[in-house]
Amino acid sequence: MKFLSKMERKYGRYAIRNLPAIIIALYAAGYILSLFQANILSYCTLEPYYILRGQIWRLVTWILVPPGSPDLFTIIMLFFYYSIGKTLERTWGAFRFNVYIFGGLIFTVLGSFLLYFILGGDVAFGTLFSTYYINMSIFLAFAVSYPDMQVLLYFIIPIKMKWMGLLYGVFIIYEFVGSTWVGKVAIIASLLNFVIYFLMTRNYRRVSPKEIHRKQEFKRAVAQASPSPKAGPKHKCVVCGRTEQDGEHLEFRYCSKCDGDYEYCQDHLFSHQHIHKQ
Repeated sequence: MKFLSKMERKYGRYAIRNLPAIIIALYAAGYILSLFQANILSYCTLEPYYILRGQIWRLVTWILVPPGSPDLFTIIMLFFYYSIGKTLERTWGAFRFNVYIFGGLIFTVLGSFLLYFILGGDVAFGTLFSTYYINMSIFLAFAVSYPDMQVLLYFIIPIKMKWMGLLYGVFIIYEFVGSTWVGKVAIIASLLNFVIYFLMTRNYRRVSPKEIHRKQEFKRAVAQASPSPKAGPKHKCVVCGRTEQDGEHLEFRYCSKCDGDYEYCQDHLFSHQHIHKQ
């Protein structure tokens, strides 16, 4: 994460803003092209066989291939992914969201070429390598970032994002197990950006042997000490009011962009409105 922060400070000004809207616009362009020429999208798919034979535009045009037919359900899902994509872009910043999306695209391209060379060439993949799982990685990242946010499933059933994310995870595992090893490579390549993001955002310190031993020693020392009145909280989130006494896994940080010593929990550190003194 430190490396990514350095890259953001150096190259953040070059980040593409409003990337979710651009992705939806590319899908719309793909739908429009298919209306004028039904078979044109077959010349846009990610096919290493044809790319190595001069059709280099396929390195980019495969992003135009829509994730489904332009029916009402697809349109609703695209607007849903646009909404959560915009939220992630505001939370992470344009640069980090760019890295996440383009990372998924690059891993997908590399996975297609790796599979092509493993199979010995002279093979076509069709729509095997697409943006389907990249879109799913956006949803999974949102579920990890906002696990307790509630949405309406089918506009009726209220459900928290962590359960939706778990449902998506089970669905992906089911598809992974039921796929051939060729399909497994496609799934892994498309979701590798989420795997890296998930591993990079975990707090491994609290499960390290040294930290576990420190906690055990601390509890032992507290048990041996004489009882004393319960101390008040040392940390409190300005937005939700939670303190360290509301959960042992809560983390609190001061915001460097706010004017003053304002402290936020991990759920509101990147999503709060900055406080500026007049």
